[in-house]
Amino acid sequence: MNLRKLHELSFDNTYKRLPEDFYDPVSPAGFQNPHLVAFNLDAMELLDLDPNEALTPEFVEYFSGRKPLPGSEPLAMYYTGHQFGVYNPDIGDGRAILLGEVRNRKGEKWDLHLKGSGRTRYSRVFDGRAVLRSTIREYLCSEAMYALGIPTTRALCIIGSDEKVERESTERGAMMLRMSPSHVRFGSFEAFHYTGREDSLKILADYTISEYFPEIKEGEKKYRDFLYEVVDRTAVLAALWQALGFTHGVMNTDNMSVLGLTIDYGPFGFMEEYDPGYTPNHSDHFGRYSFENQSGIAFWNLGKFANSLVSIVPSEEAMQAVGEFKNTYSQYYFERMREKLGLKTSQKNDGELIKRLLQIMQDEKADYTNTFRALSDLSTGDENINIFKSEAFREWAHLYRTRLKDEHSADNERKIYMETVNPKFVLRNSLAEKAIRKAVDEHDYSEIERLHNILRNPYSEQPEYDEYSKFSPEGTKNLVISCSS
Repeated sequence: MNLRKLHELSFDNTYKRLPEDFYDPVSPAGFQNPHLVAFNLDAMELLDLDPNEALTPEFVEYFSGRKPLPGSEPLAMYYTGHQFGVYNPDIGDGRAILLGEVRNRKGEKWDLHLKGSGRTRYSRVFDGRAVLRSTIREYLCSEAMYALGIPTTRALCIIGSDEKVERESTERGAMMLRMSPSHVRFGSFEAFHYTGREDSLKILADYTISEYFPEIKEGEKKYRDFLYEVVDRTAVLAALWQALGFTHGVMNTDNMSVLGLTIDYGPFGFMEEYDPGYTPNHSDHFGRYSFENQSGIAFWNLGKFANSLVSIVPSEEAMQAVGEFKNTYSQYYFERMREKLGLKTSQKNDGELIKRLLQIMQDEKADYTNTFRALSDLSTGDENINIFKSEAFREWAHLYRTRLKDEHSADNERKIYMETVNPKFVLRNSLAEKAIRKAVDEHDYSEIERLHNILRNPYSEQPEYDEYSKFSPEGTKNLVISCSS
């Protein structure tokens, strides 16, 4: 297959063909003296893009906003949303620009979304820039999430600069090229609902269904079916976050994708020392977006999304659709947790077995990822092998082994399977911080590439990188960070 050069990308800018109140045309504010920090071969493959293009001067010029990419039609998307439970009518793409939409040879469409590209109409008093540390964190985490099997946006590259950006301190600016099939959010619909533009809302619904939900048939129930699909995808996403110990940190409705993707990586965190109240966001003083609250917030957000569809979905039907969330979430969550424990069947006491284990992990201040990985080594025939020395764990392990014996579970087969669903490597904030410090302090980007390569295969042993799977040092576990991080 002939790979494409940058000027040969096949743009099909469907969002630009929507009415003018959906966006604001704007060009990126380019960096002076930009340079390449990192690029992702996997993402380039999604665009049928020749990897050698990343080594050309044009690559940096296009993705630093200095030069328009042929075929692109840049715009800032309009949306609003509920932020920390309060509706904010004044947001939208304030520091990101949709360059355009590229179709690959399979017919798949990918938005090219340039973050940190300067002020737009929706920037309010902010500068529209991003800093190097925040782009590194999103670049690494979105690709780590993909490798874990969690629906997510993707990342193509990071472009660095010498431009100074004021955050908690003065930092170097950077841009990241984010890729997604779509950037339509719950807040995209809220924007038109709360301003009484029912015609525009219906146009957005028709566009979204036509472009991204082709399985939904035309007819009087298509908007209801669309809502059911969004509810289902959101429930699956939230269950995966919980099962893999991920906390998003800012689950505002403008950060919720209608496609059920993880989007807008800010103060996220993978659970280390198990604490259901963990929130990685230093602005979240009341723990609204804590780990244990994520499913409840997803449900709350869906209620706001359903309310925004009131002009096209009758209220009773909308509430019935949202009501499906809890069953779908519970079913998928416990299915994943049974997989993590290597259980073949569903039994009525599963919930209690899982709950007791999590309580022990909390009491022991255990590492979430490593505990589940270690459970694959438990033998049904040896009562003396324990991960923790507590009596509570000894009793739990006895129940667990009894359950495995009832299922005629073979130790070797179970171990192999459990290691395909319990990762060895996740993006611990201390690992991200190490890559950030090298990049920011030393202009050394090698740790970004090394960490990316490790996280591309999170379920494999990779013994040469054992240190990357260990508990973070004291003082760096369950880090709390800012939205600009």
